[in-house]
Order: sequence, then structure tokens, then C-alpha cells
Amino acid sequence: MLKQIGNYLKSKASVRLMTGFYLVAGFNHFLNPDFYISLIPPFFTNPENINVLSGLAEILLATAILFYPSRKYASYGIIAMLIAFIPSHVYFIQIGSCISDGLCVPNWIGWIRLVLIHPALLFWAWLVGKSTA
Repeated sequence: MLKQIGNYLKSKASVRLMTGFYLVAGFNHFLNPDFYISLIPPFFTNPENINVLSGLAEILLATAILFYPSRKYASYGIIAMLIAFIPSHVYFIQIGSCISDGLCVPNWIGWIRLVLIHPALLFWAWLVGKSTA
């Protein structure tokens, strides 16, 4: 069963799904910047610029993942980007997984995002980088 999941995660459908996922996320940085800016830890300067760069990176990497010649490097870029987002996930947990006038979830969901979902996204990006589909 794990082999079947791994094969699916390297499939053409998975590549397209990843592209859509990061395109939507990237454009959302421009449509709802306040949501993302409030998740940036206060020790980072220029959160508006960080938000714009994050959105652009997601859009560019999503586009690059579509094409086989750039797929491996785009997957490395997505992995690096996801690692760069870890401080935001930790910060979200530190503030009780609740942003005033924004996202507010039980704290365990913040932990699930950090401990399970984020590593799954990293693994998915790594597998898509190996895809020849």
C-alpha cells in the first residue's frame, strides 16, 4: 500500500495537484495579505515584503514543477520554502493557534500542522521531484 501511495505521489495527477495547491496559495498571498502577514513572527522585519516574496516563490515554483526539466529544482525550492515557513508554524503555536480577527483553531491543530502536515508536504515535494510523469 505504501508503494502505491508513493507511486501516486509521483504521478502526473500529483504533479498537477501540487501545481494547483501552490498556485492557489501563492495568489492568496496577494488576495488576503493580512492573513499571511499576521502569521509572520514579529522578529522578522518587513513582513509585507516577506509575504510578497513568499507568494511569488509559490507561484514560480508551482509553475516550474509542471515542466520536467525544472521539476527537480522546483521541488528543492518548495522544500526550502517549506523549511523557511517553519518559524511561522512555531509562532502560530506560541500564540495559542489564534490570531485576533483571523484564523483561530484549537492548539492541537497547530501542532498537527507542524508535526504531521508540514512533513507530509516536504515528503510530497521530494517525491514529485523524482517524478518523470
